[in-house]
Amino acid sequence: QVQLGESGGGLVQAGGSLRLSCAASGRTLNSYVMGWFRQVPGKEREFVAASSWSNGSTYYTDSVKGRFTISRDNAKNTVYLQMNSLKPEDTAVYYCAAYSGRNYYTQDPTEYDYWGQGTQVTVSS
Repeated sequence: QVQLGESGGGLVQAGGSLRLSCAASGRTLNSYVMGWFRQVPGKEREFVAASSWSNGSTYYTDSVKGRFTISRDNAKNTVYLQMNSLKPEDTAVYYCAAYSGRNYYTQDPTEYDYWGQGTQVTVSS
């Protein structure tokens, strides 16, 4: 079992930055693909970014490329999402998730095994 807990959300003006953290307990994250997703009321959970342990690659949805960066600190068993140049359309609840499958990564939230409770990010215009 892996327990995930997000932190770092909040209210920020457009153009600002936030760094989300996802701390894990129970197991090391070294062997998991770690993903960040976001969700707004009435919409499906959306893939944002992923970090693959197997090939060291990172993946992003087009709307955040060049603005968001996913990273890991294996010593702290923590994954981060640095979000720069935030836009009002980035407003959502952000979730981290862990995937134990064989693919380098996946954008399908149903394939992830463990989820955090989410943290609210609100970007004002």
